[in-house]
Amino acid sequence: MQKLLIVDDNQQITAILAEYAQKNHYQVIIAYDGIEALRLFKSEKPDVVLLDVMMPKKDGFAVCREIRETSNVPILMITARGEDFERIMGLEIGADDYIVKPFSPGEVMARIKAVMRRIIREDNQPQCLTYDNLTINLDDYTVSINGENILLTKKEIDLLWTLANHPQKAYTREELLNLLWGFDYFGDTRTVDSHIKRLRGKLGKQIHPNWAIKTIWGVGYKFEVISHEK
Repeated sequence: MQKLLIVDDNQQITAILAEYAQKNHYQVIIAYDGIEALRLFKSEKPDVVLLDVMMPKKDGFAVCREIRETSNVPILMITARGEDFERIMGLEIGADDYIVKPFSPGEVMARIKAVMRRIIREDNQPQCLTYDNLTINLDDYTVSINGENILLTKKEIDLLWTLANHPQKAYTREELLNLLWGFDYFGDTRTVDSHIKRLRGKLGKQIHPNWAIKTIWGVGYKFEVISHEK
């Protein structure tokens, strides 16, 4: 049974979400402030986090940042405000999805399930790719360069896998948005650009002359390989 950490200071909301989550076979853990959320995250090691933005002691953005320092666990942020800058900020710091109140509990459960299954895999394809000094492993969701693990979010790993699984193929921003965030995602292509920028920054700390994430001007991005072993 997968563990779901629900973080919200509204006890009525957490009670409703917990009831729906338990009906969907999740083991539920509840926190009512940011400090408690981080404590429970460390002790309970949940499989997915549903995280409110406005909370006492430490807000959701701060909690998300701290979780992302050590973990790529899926995080869905929820808020009563739906401004674009808040959605972009949440995704910039590593959230996998963003839900605006008011919402139906059924929608929340559907989004959690979508995030949990949104792993780009193809039938009869290996779950581990190697290009020169880069290894991407979807079995344990790790990425390493020269044997050193690179801490990436789930979304960043999905993005890297999608590109690397079809080297030299140019993906449009719209294709990547649909593949990784879903057709119902209420965002724009800037989300893809920001994730590519962050991914390049993390991967760029190591030397890798034989492969790169290339920008195709006017189109999107591709994983370019000069020499590789797959």
